[in-house]
Amino acid sequence: MSVRRNRREFLEQCGLGSLMLAGCTATARGFAANETIGVGCIGTGGRCRHLMSALEEVPGVKVVAVCDVWDQNLETARRMAAPGAFATKDHHALLARKDVDAVIVAAPDHQHVPLSIDACAAGKDVYCEKPLTHDLSEGKAIVEAKNRYERILQVGTQQRSMPQFQQAYEILKSGQLGEIHKVHLTWNRNVARWVRQKYDIDPASVDWQRFLGSAPEQPFDEYRYRQWRWFWDFGGGIFTDLMVHQIDIAHWFLGLDHPQMAAAIGHSYKAQDLWETPDTVQAILDYPDQGVQVYFEGTFVNARNAAMLELMGSEATLYLDRGRYEIHPERKKKIEYREMVLGSGPRGADFYDLPKGEVLHLSNWLECIRTRNQPHSPAESGVSAASAAHMANLALRSGEVAKWQDA
Repeated sequence: MSVRRNRREFLEQCGLGSLMLAGCTATARGFAANETIGVGCIGTGGRCRHLMSALEEVPGVKVVAVCDVWDQNLETARRMAAPGAFATKDHHALLARKDVDAVIVAAPDHQHVPLSIDACAAGKDVYCEKPLTHDLSEGKAIVEAKNRYERILQVGTQQRSMPQFQQAYEILKSGQLGEIHKVHLTWNRNVARWVRQKYDIDPASVDWQRFLGSAPEQPFDEYRYRQWRWFWDFGGGIFTDLMVHQIDIAHWFLGLDHPQMAAAIGHSYKAQDLWETPDTVQAILDYPDQGVQVYFEGTFVNARNAAMLELMGSEATLYLDRGRYEIHPERKKKIEYREMVLGSGPRGADFYDLPKGEVLHLSNWLECIRTRNQPHSPAESGVSAASAAHMANLALRSGEVAKWQDA
Protein backbone atom coordinates (compact mmCIF):
# COMPACT_ATOMS: atom_id res chain seq x y z
CA MET A 1 0.00 0.00 0.00
CA SER A 2 1.44 3.35 -1.03
CA VAL A 3 0.11 6.77 -0.03
CA ARG A 4 1.18 9.89 -1.90
CA ARG A 5 0.18 13.45 -1.13
CA ASN A 6 0.40 16.63 -3.15
CA ARG A 7 1.57 19.92 -1.63
CA ARG A 8 -1.88 21.16 -0.58
CA GLU A 9 -2.88 17.83 0.91
CA PHE A 10 0.17 17.39 3.10
CA LEU A 11 0.08 21.01 4.27
CA GLU A 12 -3.55 20.56 5.31
CA GLN A 13 -2.77 17.19 6.86
CA CYS A 14 -0.20 18.67 9.23
CA GLY A 15 -2.51 21.53 10.17
CA LEU A 16 -0.72 24.25 8.22
CA GLY A 17 -2.74 24.33 5.02
CA SER A 18 -4.82 27.36 5.88
CA LEU A 19 -1.78 29.13 7.32
CA MET A 20 0.36 28.56 4.25
CA LEU A 21 -2.29 28.94 1.58
CA ALA A 22 -4.59 31.59 2.95
CA GLY A 23 -2.57 33.50 5.55
CA CYS A 24 -2.47 33.52 9.34
CA THR A 25 -5.84 33.68 11.03
CA ALA A 26 -5.26 33.40 14.78
CA THR A 27 -4.61 36.46 16.89
CA ALA A 28 -2.82 37.10 20.17
CA ARG A 29 -0.81 39.84 21.92
CA GLY A 30 -1.99 42.44 19.44
CA PHE A 31 -1.28 40.58 16.19
CA ALA A 32 -4.35 40.78 13.99
CA ALA A 33 -4.75 38.49 11.01
CA ASN A 34 -3.51 41.15 8.61
CA GLU A 35 -0.62 42.35 10.78
CA THR A 36 2.97 41.53 9.89
CA ILE A 37 5.36 39.95 12.38
CA GLY A 38 8.77 41.62 12.29
CA VAL A 39 11.66 39.14 12.54
CA GLY A 40 15.29 39.80 13.33
CA CYS A 41 18.01 37.31 12.35
CA ILE A 42 21.08 36.81 14.55
CA GLY A 43 23.93 34.88 12.96
CA THR A 44 23.28 35.20 9.24
CA GLY A 45 25.55 32.55 7.77
CA GLY A 46 24.43 29.95 5.27
CA ARG A 47 21.95 28.19 7.55
CA CYS A 48 20.21 31.42 8.50
CA ARG A 49 19.99 32.54 4.90
CA HIS A 50 18.33 29.22 4.09
CA LEU A 51 15.72 30.03 6.74
CA MET A 52 15.34 33.54 5.40
CA SER A 53 14.58 32.07 1.97
CA ALA A 54 12.00 29.77 3.57
CA LEU A 55 10.32 32.75 5.23
CA GLU A 56 9.65 34.19 1.79
CA GLU A 57 7.07 31.41 1.36
CA VAL A 58 5.28 32.28 4.60
CA PRO A 59 2.67 35.07 4.68
CA GLY A 60 2.46 37.69 7.40
CA VAL A 61 6.16 37.99 8.22
CA LYS A 62 9.00 40.33 7.30
CA VAL A 63 12.73 40.28 8.15
CA VAL A 64 13.30 43.78 9.49
CA ALA A 65 16.76 43.43 11.10
CA VAL A 66 19.89 41.32 10.70
CA CYS A 67 22.96 40.80 12.86
CA ASP A 68 26.26 39.07 12.20
CA VAL A 69 29.87 39.44 13.29
CA TRP A 70 31.26 39.26 9.74
CA ASP A 71 30.80 42.10 7.27
CA GLN A 72 30.20 39.75 4.33
CA ASN A 73 27.44 37.75 6.04
CA LEU A 74 25.85 40.93 7.31
CA GLU A 75 25.73 42.57 3.89
CA THR A 76 24.38 39.46 2.17
CA ALA A 77 21.60 39.14 4.76
CA ARG A 78 20.78 42.84 4.56
CA ARG A 79 20.17 42.47 0.83
CA MET A 80 17.91 39.47 1.45
CA ALA A 81 15.89 41.23 4.16
CA ALA A 82 13.11 43.76 3.70
CA PRO A 83 14.08 47.09 2.14
CA GLY A 84 15.59 49.37 4.73
CA ALA A 85 16.28 46.54 7.18
CA PHE A 86 18.46 47.41 10.17
CA ALA A 87 21.93 45.81 10.12
CA THR A 88 24.34 45.54 13.05
CA LYS A 89 27.11 43.44 14.59
CA ASP A 90 25.68 44.00 18.08
CA HIS A 91 22.73 41.72 18.86
CA HIS A 92 21.74 43.98 21.77
CA ALA A 93 21.03 46.76 19.28
CA LEU A 94 18.80 44.44 17.27
CA LEU A 95 16.93 43.23 20.37
CA ALA A 96 16.29 46.81 21.47
CA ARG A 97 14.28 47.58 18.34
CA LYS A 98 10.50 47.86 18.70
CA ASP A 99 9.90 46.66 15.13
CA VAL A 100 11.49 43.29 15.99
CA ASP A 101 8.82 41.01 17.44
CA ALA A 102 10.73 37.74 17.18
CA VAL A 103 14.22 36.52 16.34
CA ILE A 104 15.89 33.65 14.58
CA VAL A 105 19.07 32.56 16.36
CA ALA A 106 21.37 30.76 13.90
CA ALA A 107 24.77 31.61 15.37
CA PRO A 108 27.23 28.81 16.27
CA ASP A 109 26.13 26.34 18.94
CA HIS A 110 28.00 27.93 21.84
CA GLN A 111 26.00 31.13 21.35
CA HIS A 112 22.53 29.54 21.16
CA VAL A 113 21.60 29.72 24.83
CA PRO A 114 23.15 33.13 25.65
CA LEU A 115 21.54 34.77 22.61
CA SER A 116 18.18 33.07 23.20
CA ILE A 117 18.12 34.12 26.85
CA ASP A 118 18.91 37.71 25.85
CA ALA A 119 16.09 37.58 23.29
CA CYS A 120 13.58 36.23 25.81
CA ALA A 121 14.58 38.93 28.31
CA ALA A 122 14.02 41.55 25.60
CA GLY A 123 10.47 40.28 25.08
CA LYS A 124 11.14 38.54 21.75
CA ASP A 125 9.90 35.12 20.70
CA VAL A 126 12.66 32.84 19.46
CA TYR A 127 13.37 30.30 16.74
CA CYS A 128 16.72 28.77 17.69
CA GLU A 129 18.64 26.40 15.48
CA LYS A 130 19.56 23.00 16.90
CA PRO A 131 21.22 21.90 19.06
CA LEU A 132 19.57 24.21 21.56
CA THR A 133 22.39 23.77 24.08
CA HIS A 134 26.16 23.47 23.80
CA ASP A 135 26.56 21.90 27.23
CA LEU A 136 24.34 19.89 29.58
CA SER A 137 24.52 22.67 32.17
CA GLU A 138 22.68 25.13 29.91
CA GLY A 139 19.37 23.28 29.70
CA LYS A 140 17.81 24.54 32.93
CA ALA A 141 18.70 28.18 32.21
CA ILE A 142 17.05 28.36 28.79
CA VAL A 143 13.84 26.65 29.94
CA GLU A 144 13.63 28.99 32.93
CA ALA A 145 14.16 32.06 30.72
CA LYS A 146 11.48 30.96 28.26
CA ASN A 147 9.02 30.42 31.10
CA ARG A 148 9.94 33.52 33.09
CA TYR A 149 9.46 35.86 30.15
CA GLU A 150 6.53 33.86 28.69
CA ARG A 151 8.11 33.49 25.28
CA ILE A 152 7.42 31.14 22.39
CA LEU A 153 10.65 29.25 21.70
CA GLN A 154 10.81 26.88 18.76
CA VAL A 155 13.91 24.69 18.30
CA GLY A 156 14.97 24.08 14.69
CA THR A 157 14.31 20.32 14.72
CA GLN A 158 11.98 20.70 11.76
CA GLN A 159 11.17 17.02 11.30
CA ARG A 160 8.48 17.46 13.98
CA SER A 161 6.52 19.65 11.57
CA MET A 162 6.75 17.26 8.62
CA PRO A 163 3.55 15.30 7.90
CA GLN A 164 5.10 11.86 7.52
CA PHE A 165 6.57 12.14 11.02
CA GLN A 166 3.28 13.35 12.46
CA GLN A 167 1.31 10.54 10.85
CA ALA A 168 3.94 7.97 11.87
CA TYR A 169 3.64 9.19 15.47
CA GLU A 170 -0.07 8.33 15.42
CA ILE A 171 0.70 4.90 13.98
CA LEU A 172 3.19 4.19 16.73
CA LYS A 173 0.82 5.38 19.45
CA SER A 174 -1.88 3.05 18.10
CA GLY A 175 0.22 0.07 19.18
CA GLN A 176 0.42 -1.48 15.72
CA LEU A 177 4.19 -1.84 15.91
CA GLY A 178 4.12 -3.85 19.13
CA GLU A 179 6.75 -3.39 21.82
CA ILE A 180 9.75 -1.27 20.86
CA HIS A 181 13.04 -1.90 22.57
CA LYS A 182 15.54 -0.99 19.85
CA VAL A 183 15.93 2.10 17.65
CA HIS A 184 18.45 2.53 14.83
CA LEU A 185 19.50 6.03 13.76
CA THR A 186 21.82 7.07 10.94
CA TRP A 187 23.25 10.15 9.31
CA ASN A 188 25.84 9.06 6.78
CA ARG A 189 27.25 11.26 4.04
CA ASN A 190 30.00 10.89 1.46
CA VAL A 191 31.08 14.51 1.40
CA ALA A 192 34.61 15.86 1.72
CA ARG A 193 33.70 18.46 4.34
CA TRP A 194 37.23 18.37 5.75
CA VAL A 195 39.00 19.86 2.72
CA ARG A 196 40.84 22.99 3.81
CA GLN A 197 39.84 26.00 1.77
CA LYS A 198 41.51 29.36 1.56
CA TYR A 199 38.77 31.79 2.52
CA ASP A 200 40.92 34.96 2.42
CA ILE A 201 38.89 36.58 5.20
CA ASP A 202 40.19 39.92 6.35
CA PRO A 203 40.38 39.60 10.17
CA ALA A 204 39.36 43.23 10.44
CA SER A 205 36.00 42.35 8.85
CA VAL A 206 35.12 39.94 11.70
CA ASP A 207 34.28 40.94 15.26
CA TRP A 208 36.21 37.97 16.62
CA GLN A 209 35.54 38.77 20.27
CA ARG A 210 31.79 38.74 19.70
CA PHE A 211 32.14 35.45 17.86
CA LEU A 212 34.09 33.90 20.74
CA GLY A 213 31.57 34.99 23.35
CA SER A 214 32.12 32.66 26.31
CA ALA A 215 34.58 30.46 24.39
CA PRO A 216 38.24 30.47 25.48
CA GLU A 217 40.39 33.30 24.17
CA GLN A 218 42.23 32.31 20.97
CA PRO A 219 43.63 34.03 17.88
CA PHE A 220 41.48 34.48 14.79
CA ASP A 221 41.46 31.38 12.58
CA GLU A 222 39.43 31.60 9.40
CA TYR A 223 39.05 27.84 9.12
CA ARG A 224 37.71 27.49 12.66
CA TYR A 225 35.46 30.46 12.01
CA ARG A 226 33.90 28.93 8.89
CA GLN A 227 33.99 25.30 10.05
CA TRP A 228 33.13 25.84 13.71
CA ARG A 229 30.92 22.70 13.98
CA TRP A 230 34.01 20.50 14.16
CA PHE A 231 35.72 22.28 17.08
CA TRP A 232 34.73 21.67 20.68
CA ASP A 233 34.74 25.34 21.71
CA PHE A 234 31.97 26.13 19.25
CA GLY A 235 30.19 22.91 18.22
CA GLY A 236 29.94 19.22 19.00
CA GLY A 237 30.57 17.39 15.76
CA ILE A 238 28.28 14.79 14.20
CA PHE A 239 26.40 14.00 17.42
CA THR A 240 25.15 17.55 18.02
CA ASP A 241 24.94 18.59 14.38
CA LEU A 242 23.18 15.55 12.92
CA MET A 243 22.25 12.87 15.43
CA VAL A 244 20.24 15.41 17.38
CA HIS A 245 17.60 15.49 14.60
CA GLN A 246 17.01 11.75 14.77
CA ILE A 247 17.22 11.30 18.54
CA ASP A 248 14.68 14.12 18.87
CA ILE A 249 12.16 11.98 16.98
CA ALA A 250 12.97 8.91 19.09
CA HIS A 251 12.47 10.94 22.25
CA TRP A 252 9.17 12.35 20.98
CA PHE A 253 7.75 9.05 19.76
CA LEU A 254 8.78 6.97 22.77
CA GLY A 255 8.41 9.54 25.54
CA LEU A 256 12.11 9.56 26.37
CA ASP A 257 13.98 12.38 28.11
CA HIS A 258 17.68 11.58 28.35
CA PRO A 259 19.79 8.42 28.29
CA GLN A 260 20.93 6.98 31.59
CA MET A 261 24.10 5.70 29.94
CA ALA A 262 25.97 6.35 26.71
CA ALA A 263 28.91 4.65 25.04
CA ALA A 264 30.59 6.01 21.91
CA ILE A 265 33.57 5.64 19.62
CA GLY A 266 34.82 7.96 16.94
CA HIS A 267 37.82 8.56 14.74
CA SER A 268 38.91 11.03 12.09
CA TYR A 269 40.02 9.10 9.05
CA LYS A 270 39.97 12.02 6.64
CA ALA A 271 39.76 15.08 8.90
CA GLN A 272 42.48 14.16 11.39
CA ASP A 273 44.69 17.13 10.51
CA LEU A 274 41.88 19.67 10.65
CA TRP A 275 38.96 18.73 12.92
CA GLU A 276 38.89 18.19 16.65
CA THR A 277 35.67 16.14 16.37
CA PRO A 278 35.62 12.77 14.54
CA ASP A 279 34.40 12.32 10.97
CA THR A 280 33.10 8.81 11.77
CA VAL A 281 31.20 7.92 14.96
CA GLN A 282 28.97 5.32 16.59
CA ALA A 283 27.01 5.58 19.81
CA ILE A 284 24.77 3.40 21.97
CA LEU A 285 22.30 5.19 24.24
CA ASP A 286 20.55 3.26 27.00
CA TYR A 287 17.16 4.13 28.52
CA PRO A 288 16.71 1.25 30.98
CA ASP A 289 13.64 2.65 32.74
CA GLN A 290 11.78 2.66 29.42
CA GLY A 291 13.41 -0.53 28.16
CA VAL A 292 14.88 1.14 25.08
CA GLN A 293 18.32 1.02 23.46
CA VAL A 294 19.24 3.45 20.68
CA TYR A 295 22.10 2.93 18.23
CA PHE A 296 23.43 5.75 16.05
CA GLU A 297 25.97 5.67 13.23
CA GLY A 298 27.34 8.69 11.39
CA THR A 299 30.14 9.35 8.93
CA PHE A 300 31.29 11.65 6.14
CA VAL A 301 33.08 8.94 4.16
CA ASN A 302 30.17 6.71 3.06
CA ALA A 303 26.48 7.39 2.43
CA ARG A 304 25.02 3.90 2.94
CA ASN A 305 21.75 4.14 4.94
CA ALA A 306 22.06 7.95 4.64
CA ALA A 307 19.77 9.83 7.06
CA MET A 308 17.00 7.71 8.55
CA LEU A 309 15.61 6.16 11.69
CA GLU A 310 14.00 2.79 12.35
CA LEU A 311 11.85 2.03 15.37
CA MET A 312 12.03 -1.74 15.64
CA GLY A 313 8.85 -3.20 17.14
CA SER A 314 7.82 -6.77 17.91
CA GLU A 315 5.13 -6.56 15.21
CA ALA A 316 6.76 -4.27 12.65
CA THR A 317 9.55 -1.79 12.01
CA LEU A 318 8.69 1.85 11.32
CA TYR A 319 11.18 3.43 8.88
CA LEU A 320 11.32 7.24 8.57
CA ASP A 321 13.31 9.76 6.58
CA ARG A 322 12.69 13.24 5.24
CA GLY A 323 10.66 12.01 2.31
CA ARG A 324 8.59 9.08 3.63
CA TYR A 325 7.60 6.55 6.18
CA GLU A 326 7.42 2.79 5.63
CA ILE A 327 6.01 0.02 7.82
CA HIS A 328 7.83 -3.30 7.45
CA PRO A 329 6.01 -6.22 9.14
CA GLU A 330 7.90 -8.84 11.08
CA ARG A 331 7.73 -12.33 9.60
CA LYS A 332 4.34 -14.06 10.07
CA LYS A 333 2.72 -10.97 11.60
CA LYS A 334 -0.72 -9.72 10.57
CA ILE A 335 0.19 -6.08 9.97
CA GLU A 336 0.61 -5.18 6.28
CA TYR A 337 3.39 -3.23 4.59
CA ARG A 338 2.44 0.34 3.80
CA GLU A 339 4.15 3.62 3.11
CA MET A 340 3.62 7.33 2.74
CA VAL A 341 5.91 8.89 0.15
CA LEU A 342 6.14 12.67 -0.15
CA GLY A 343 9.62 13.43 -1.41
CA SER A 344 10.79 12.47 -4.86
CA GLY A 345 14.41 11.95 -3.82
CA PRO A 346 16.07 8.59 -3.16
CA ARG A 347 15.19 6.62 -0.06
CA GLY A 348 17.30 7.77 2.87
CA ALA A 349 18.39 11.08 1.35
CA ASP A 350 19.11 14.06 3.59
CA PHE A 351 16.84 16.44 1.73
CA TYR A 352 13.88 16.32 -0.63
CA ASP A 353 11.97 18.80 -2.74
CA LEU A 354 8.87 18.05 -0.65
CA PRO A 355 7.95 18.49 2.08
CA LYS A 356 9.80 21.70 2.84
CA GLY A 357 10.45 21.14 6.50
CA GLU A 358 11.79 24.62 7.25
CA VAL A 359 8.73 26.29 5.74
CA LEU A 360 6.39 24.11 7.78
CA HIS A 361 8.38 24.55 10.99
CA LEU A 362 8.72 28.32 10.66
CA SER A 363 5.01 28.51 9.87
CA ASN A 364 4.19 26.61 13.05
CA TRP A 365 6.42 28.99 15.03
CA LEU A 366 4.72 32.07 13.61
CA GLU A 367 1.29 30.59 14.16
CA CYS A 368 2.20 29.98 17.80
CA ILE A 369 3.46 33.55 18.16
CA ARG A 370 -0.08 34.60 17.27
CA THR A 371 -1.98 32.00 19.30
CA ARG A 372 0.53 31.58 22.17
CA ASN A 373 0.10 27.83 21.83
CA GLN A 374 3.08 25.53 22.37
CA PRO A 375 5.12 24.99 19.20
CA HIS A 376 6.01 21.58 17.77
CA SER A 377 9.59 21.74 19.13
CA PRO A 378 9.52 23.60 22.46
CA ALA A 379 12.61 24.38 24.50
CA GLU A 380 12.12 21.30 26.67
CA SER A 381 12.35 19.00 23.65
CA GLY A 382 15.47 20.79 22.46
CA VAL A 383 17.16 20.35 25.82
CA SER A 384 16.17 16.68 25.83
CA ALA A 385 17.51 15.91 22.34
CA ALA A 386 20.74 17.80 22.96
CA SER A 387 21.27 15.91 26.23
CA ALA A 388 21.66 12.63 24.31
CA ALA A 389 24.22 14.21 21.97
CA HIS A 390 26.15 15.66 24.89
CA MET A 391 26.14 12.29 26.67
CA ALA A 392 27.51 10.65 23.53
CA ASN A 393 30.27 13.26 23.34
CA LEU A 394 31.11 12.82 27.01
CA ALA A 395 31.56 9.08 26.39
CA LEU A 396 33.54 9.72 23.22
CA ARG A 397 35.96 12.17 24.79
CA SER A 398 36.45 10.26 28.03
CA GLY A 399 36.72 6.81 26.51
CA GLU A 400 34.37 5.56 29.21
CA VAL A 401 30.66 4.90 29.56
CA ALA A 402 28.96 8.19 30.43
CA LYS A 403 26.35 7.96 33.19
CA TRP A 404 23.65 10.54 33.70
CA GLN A 405 24.27 10.97 37.42
CA ASP A 406 27.89 11.84 36.63
CA ALA A 407 27.08 14.23 33.77
